[in-house]
Amino acid sequence: QAALLAMKPDGAVTAMIGGMDYLQSQYNRAVQAKRQPGSSFKMFVYLAAMENGFNPDMVVEVAPIQIGKWRPANYSGTYYGLVSIRQAVAQSINTVAVLISQHVGIPTVINAAKRLGVKSPLPNAPSIALGAAEVNLLEMTTAYAHLASGGKGVQPYGIKRILKKKTQEELYQYEPSNEYIVINPNVVAEMNSVLSSVLEIGTARGAAIGRSA
Repeated sequence: QAALLAMKPDGAVTAMIGGMDYLQSQYNRAVQAKRQPGSSFKMFVYLAAMENGFNPDMVVEVAPIQIGKWRPANYSGTYYGLVSIRQAVAQSINTVAVLISQHVGIPTVINAAKRLGVKSPLPNAPSIALGAAEVNLLEMTTAYAHLASGGKGVQPYGIKRILKKKTQEELYQYEPSNEYIVINPNVVAEMNSVLSSVLEIGTARGAAIGRSA
C-alpha cells in the first residue's frame, strides 16, 4: 500500500492518494492511517530549539545518552564527537535530537507540533523526539507547510469552489482565514536552511533532483 499528499503553502491539497486501489480498499491512508513518523518528527524538536535560543551553528556533543532504562542509539551505531546543529540534522543523529528535546523540554516540543497542526495525542515521553507517536500524513504535511508559507498559519482545504453545472452559478468559494503568524520568520529561515542541508550534505542526497527543496 501507499499514501501521498501534496499541499500548496496556503494549505490547498492538490493531490491525495489513500491507497493502491480504491476498489480493493476504501481505507484512506493519507488521512485515516496513523503511523510513527520517525525522524520527520525531529523537525518539531529543532523548531522548539530554534525558538528557545539555539541556532544552526551551535555545537553539541554526540555521545551515548540514557534516560531511565531507555538508551537511544544512532543508526550508524557510532558517535561523532562534536557537531553543529546543522550537521546533526543533516545526518539525522538520534542522540542529539534526544539531548536537545531534554534541554528544551518534551512539553515544548509537543506544543510546537500542536501549533503546526498535529491533532493526534502525543505522549509526554522522551522517545517522542525520535517520532515514537502516531500521526497521520495530513497532519505532518500541514506541519511542514508552515515552513513553506513563511511561518503563516496553514489550514488544509480540498475544495476551492463549487459551481452549478449548467449556469456556472457559484455556490461556494473558499475564503482563507485572516493571515496569522505561527512561526517567527527568522526561525523559519533558520529551519529551512537547516532542513535543506539534509539534501545537500546529509542522509537525503539521493533526493536532490536539481530544484529547491
